[in-house]
Amino acid sequence: MKPRTPKTAPKTAPKTAPRPQPEPAPLAADPGRMEIFLVATPGLEEPLAAEARELGFDARIQPGGVTFTGGWPEVWRANLKIRGATRVLARIGAFRAMHPAQLDKRARRFPWADWLRPDVPVRIEATSRKSRIYHAGAIIQRIEAAIRDSIGAPIAEDAPVTLKVRIEDDLCTLSLDTSGESLHRRGHKQAVGKAPMRETMAAMFLRLCGFNGAEPVLDPMCGSGTFVIEAAEIAAGLAPGRMRHFAFEQLPGFDAQLWERMRAAPAIPPAPAAIRYHGSDRDAGAIRMSRENAGRAGLESWTQFENLPISDLQRPEGPPGLVIINPPYGARIGNKGPLFGLHAALGEVLRERFSGWRIGLVTSDAALARATGLPFYEPGPYIAHGGLKIRLWQTGPL
Repeated sequence: MKPRTPKTAPKTAPKTAPRPQPEPAPLAADPGRMEIFLVATPGLEEPLAAEARELGFDARIQPGGVTFTGGWPEVWRANLKIRGATRVLARIGAFRAMHPAQLDKRARRFPWADWLRPDVPVRIEATSRKSRIYHAGAIIQRIEAAIRDSIGAPIAEDAPVTLKVRIEDDLCTLSLDTSGESLHRRGHKQAVGKAPMRETMAAMFLRLCGFNGAEPVLDPMCGSGTFVIEAAEIAAGLAPGRMRHFAFEQLPGFDAQLWERMRAAPAIPPAPAAIRYHGSDRDAGAIRMSRENAGRAGLESWTQFENLPISDLQRPEGPPGLVIINPPYGARIGNKGPLFGLHAALGEVLRERFSGWRIGLVTSDAALARATGLPFYEPGPYIAHGGLKIRLWQTGPL
């Protein structure tokens, strides 16, 4: 019997390595339809969204602020018109990045020339959350190198343009800060007192109190005049960004002629026959600052500031309106003990002399608010203010 010969396996073609898949292109935004993010003071997202909707933006609340969709003209108009936002960010692109080498590769393929100018310095800020790339310094290094090698733009800490890089769940989102300086810097306030109220916050507190420019406003502890000047600007129909410059003026695609037409505004209208926007303070230096700031804003004929203590406060002639106050909290300014007497005296004067007026009081201490004896509603939400948590306390007409 012949021995069986083993069967040989059929010949097959040699295995070839799979072709590498092309690296997905980074997703750049459509400049005519970007996600625009209004940064809010924490706790003031709701009134900011309401303001944005009144201006015609399709605003939606997200953690930390408000978003809507638009192009560069909408970015410019938001910076010019919106009173309550801290900054306006334009989200210019996004891509997945699982590890530093991937971040480096995809950042180098991003079309930086569409969004940044080679002659304008850039500053990079980075954050990471729930991602495999977690070191902010490493993120900044790779983005800086990609921008330098792509368009040659210099990197500088004091650059007029800031690119914000956020990696969350391995998704890298790129946003341009189109504002530059914080939007509370309206351009007219050169003099400030201790613990000043920011204009962006003042505007939102006025909104929460129902102010729309049609009633008088009085601040009996006016400091540098923020509430009074902001109220007069609203009544006069003045754009909050009319006196300042913005970072978007340093970006490619900026149309200076279109911007000038957008920013052009009629002259400040004549003030009402009777002054309706009043401030007072026991500090003569504060009154001097308020008058100077109102003058730079072009609102000296709209406002009146008097140097007097709470005990001498009198109701202005004319219809009732809104008294809005940001008194000392005691956390920053001196001892809190004497403030209870101050608040009690304030409440007594308002109850006796301001019948029909509504009161809005901002404080970090509920006991100080209650010391006024005023019939406050339940206070509003907590709002972050310089390391403190403050709330707005309101009454109906006294």
